[in-house]
Parts: sequence; C-alpha cells; structure tokens
Amino acid sequence: MILQSERELNHTKEKLRLLEETYDEVQSETTEDEHLQELELESLRRLINQLEEEIARYEAHHAIRR
Repeated sequence: MILQSERELNHTKEKLRLLEETYDEVQSETTEDEHLQELELESLRRLINQLEEEIARYEAHHAIRR
C-alpha cells in the first residue's frame, strides 16, 4: 500500500499505535501455548514493520518535495 494523503498517514499512524499496544498486551500475557503466542507476536511484528515502512516512505517522499 502506498499512502497518498495526510489523512491516510494519520490513519496509518493510529493503526500502528493500536498494533503496538496489542503487541505489548500479547507479549505480557501468560499463556499455556507459548508457540501460538510467538506466532501471534511474529504476525503483529510483520504488520507493525509494514506500517512503519509505509509511514517512512511517505514522510521521506514529502520531505523531498518541500
């Protein structure tokens, strides 16, 4: 996904914040199935990284245009 506007940037930043909160919650939970928890954390980390990259690309592109 390529961010096209400040509105999309703001929505993506909010999604990132929520994902990071979820990641922290899952990480701090005690669970009987550690493997499942690790899989969930890996999936969340991939999504977090993807959103961070999209934000960085948008901000870098718009910094050049200014």
